[in-house]
Amino acid sequence: MQLDRYVHTLGRHLRQRFGEHVHKLPLAAGFTCPNRDGTIGTGGCSFCNVASFSKPSTETLESQLEAGRATITRARRYLAYFQAYTNTYAEVERLRRLYETALSGCGVVGLCVGTRPDCVPDAVLDLLAEYRANGAEIWLELGLQSAFDVTLARANRGHGFDAFVTATGRARQRDIPVCAHLIVGLPGETPEMSLISLERVLANDVQGIKLHPLMIVRGSRLAAEYRRGEVSPPSHEDYVAVASEMIRRTPGEVVFHRIAASARAPTLVAPDWCAHSQRSMNAIAHELARHGGQGSRTQQPYLPR
Repeated sequence: MQLDRYVHTLGRHLRQRFGEHVHKLPLAAGFTCPNRDGTIGTGGCSFCNVASFSKPSTETLESQLEAGRATITRARRYLAYFQAYTNTYAEVERLRRLYETALSGCGVVGLCVGTRPDCVPDAVLDLLAEYRANGAEIWLELGLQSAFDVTLARANRGHGFDAFVTATGRARQRDIPVCAHLIVGLPGETPEMSLISLERVLANDVQGIKLHPLMIVRGSRLAAEYRRGEVSPPSHEDYVAVASEMIRRTPGEVVFHRIAASARAPTLVAPDWCAHSQRSMNAIAHELARHGGQGSRTQQPYLPR
């Protein structure tokens, strides 16, 4: 079932802007995280093992871009996706060199920059705003995960919801689109809390949402808690139900960068249904087809063009 009949996907947004398919190319630029190097904490977030979504690389950005393009047959244009760890956590001149190296790559039309809400100083926002003013597609992806401070503390995030509010406000002052990451099924959270997190995030003028189910991955603190029987990830049915309701409550102009996620074996510990994100995407599409698509519970429904 075609997802973008019911969801304003990033793919559709980019096709409307550029008139053709645009593919994201993930990059590992050698960053670390203040929640790992001792600046804020050590060990990282409880759910985090970056190997679950990004392979460490000693290759140059140019080589990574070239290798990524070689595997893609459906696109001639690309977004350079700075994905692994905290991709604004460096001096601004180093960031400028990295970002501009990526933007100079063949067919690259913009950047997606993944980071923490407490790691976006004004100088970095000014730099991203400069690229956007010059015509590049720019997305600041803020890894929030939950709008509840008690959940963020339990996950060892090292910041509260106020950091997201502040970072988003400063980005929007510069007309930089913000994509907020939210995890469904974090320890201690109910489905109602996921809906409230969405509501709080939308109230802060975000342009994008990325949804993830909670995944237990090897090397994370949650993996140890899972082995002790202290936490359990959501069932596939529960995730589909909650994610679908979140989508229905999201106004149609907001872009969904992702509605499901997967981890590669042998990194994934649980749930096993997260090994293949397409199953969840199909199930959500069917749910939306039956009960209403994006924005159907708002006054701004998604109207595919």
